[in-house]
Amino acid sequence: MDVITFDHVGFRYPDSPEPVLKNIDIAFSGGSFTAVLGHNGSGKSTMAKLCNAILTPTEGAVRVKGMDTRDDNSLLSVRRTVGMVFQNPDNQIVASVVEDDVAFAPENLGVEPSEIRRRVDNALRRVGMYEFRLHAPHLLSGGQKQRIAIAGVLAMQPEILVLDEPTAMLDPYGRREVLATVEELRAETGMTVLLITHHMDECINADRVVVISDGEIALDGTPADVFSRVETMRDLGLDVPATTDCAKPGRMCRCPRCR
Repeated sequence: MDVITFDHVGFRYPDSPEPVLKNIDIAFSGGSFTAVLGHNGSGKSTMAKLCNAILTPTEGAVRVKGMDTRDDNSLLSVRRTVGMVFQNPDNQIVASVVEDDVAFAPENLGVEPSEIRRRVDNALRRVGMYEFRLHAPHLLSGGQKQRIAIAGVLAMQPEILVLDEPTAMLDPYGRREVLATVEELRAETGMTVLLITHHMDECINADRVVVISDGEIALDGTPADVFSRVETMRDLGLDVPATTDCAKPGRMCRCPRCR
């Protein structure tokens, strides 16, 4: 069953002469893990924000489990269904104690205190941060902060998790830490995941890779299908994971693995 659908969606920022997205027609099925890939300015982050009505389309419609994101009466339900994690965790952390930060969203939704306690503990355990529940977020590493941001979204119990370049500000260790957390969550909960990224290697374990270029869908398929089209990817200004490039028939690879 499709949980997010884009129906001939276009989007233009008020001060932009050109549309950021053009005639996007795509659907994401429940329980799937989709990586949306594109270079800076391709429109992929705009696509992420359309998924939970941070932005609404200027053309066409975005629907979340049948709810039109332009309908003000559906706004709260849409945002309860789709949780967003952004690239800078400092922009999502609002409290001086980790567990208070994770509790912030459910408190604002009017959840009962005993249920908030259960959700906070469960969310922190799921991201491997329960032992840090009484720590100050500003003293944590970048990867740990991002896991706290994910826990804060999980405490809202969304059905869909959209991550907008969550590793862009992290070092390689922090990137691995966050990606491992996302994969474990999906394995445990069956949650629908949309990962917005420009890192090719982050897409390898996805069910599906969607490549956005100049506001349009350029490629859509399994990682194997998409990354086998090496020349097309390079024409779009993107590279492919090193392991894919190494496997290209007849190629004399000079990567560290093959030298």
